[in-house]
Amino acid sequence: MAAPLALLGALAVCAGAPPAAPGGDAPAFRVFQFPANAIPRIDGDASDWAMVGKDYAIGTSALAADDGSGRKPDPKSLDVNVRVGWVKGLNRLYFLYEARDDYWNFNAPGLTNDIYELVVDGDRSGGPLIGRFRPDLTPEEAWFGFQNIHAQNYHIFTPAGDKDWAMAWGSQASWIKRLPWSNIAYHYDFKPGQPGRLVMEFWITPFDHADPEDPAKSVETELREDRLLAMAWAVIDDDGPGRRGFWNLSPHHTMYGQASELCPFRLMPLEASLARPIAADWSFRILDRARRVVAFHDDSPAKATRWKWDFGDGETSAEQHPVHRYAAPGKFVVTLEVEGPAGTAKLSRVWDVSFTGDPAK
Repeated sequence: MAAPLALLGALAVCAGAPPAAPGGDAPAFRVFQFPANAIPRIDGDASDWAMVGKDYAIGTSALAADDGSGRKPDPKSLDVNVRVGWVKGLNRLYFLYEARDDYWNFNAPGLTNDIYELVVDGDRSGGPLIGRFRPDLTPEEAWFGFQNIHAQNYHIFTPAGDKDWAMAWGSQASWIKRLPWSNIAYHYDFKPGQPGRLVMEFWITPFDHADPEDPAKSVETELREDRLLAMAWAVIDDDGPGRRGFWNLSPHHTMYGQASELCPFRLMPLEASLARPIAADWSFRILDRARRVVAFHDDSPAKATRWKWDFGDGETSAEQHPVHRYAAPGKFVVTLEVEGPAGTAKLSRVWDVSFTGDPAK
């Protein structure tokens, strides 16, 4: 679902973001791409994140009071480090939240808790996302038909003591906080009221449309390289009665319910050190089943200068994206070999391209 063009640039300029990219793009925080063979395991062990460089980390210095004072958290009292990742082909955002606090409050069943409040607007559609900013709606209409639908707010308890890990600020709470749409794990050894270090790993699914009742009617945000997302968070440091800090990544306090006040985040390509020098990949689409016409597409991630297709019927092509007609039905082993400055690579697929049933045994 595409975001309205008028809202695509309506994001906050957030402190701590890297410099603006050449070409005039707004400064954006970076979301690390994990290789498909190194997806973080959600177990509270941060070692999976060792490959994520320090330049991806968003620390305490990026947070500030949003009352106009510009006050920063005292790292001796609260020190936070957040890294965000994604995996190509999965519509999931992975988070590693590490924090040291001199007083962890998580003993009460309600919102009296240290909280990591996360807001995500996957398609940057902007505008309000909770009912208090839609006075034209009754509270019931807002809760059941508007809130958290086009952008999502999670009050994540850090940690959760004898309660669910988050309050999802919408009626999607019946499903959005559970597998297969999210998962979380903590690691800590402190008790309520004590100081200590918390490690929290979790992932969520961002939605262009999170249906209030039925996940089957929802539309996930499609994550792809170089795409911009709108996102921000606040760290609510609850140190007991009358001692509560609200430290925000966005300069706007109301970012919790106004998606246009979120920060831009860019889904980064795979780091060069993690990518294969050259690899082959391809896809296909049958254009005409009766005439057995197939369009092949080179999806190789590395730069190639030569292509050799073997269609499995004795015919070949040197085009990058050929269209081929099979003379007779069959089940074919199709191979693409690519060549570039970094070498050669090939990939075969067995019987993906087929115009007949399985052979009799």
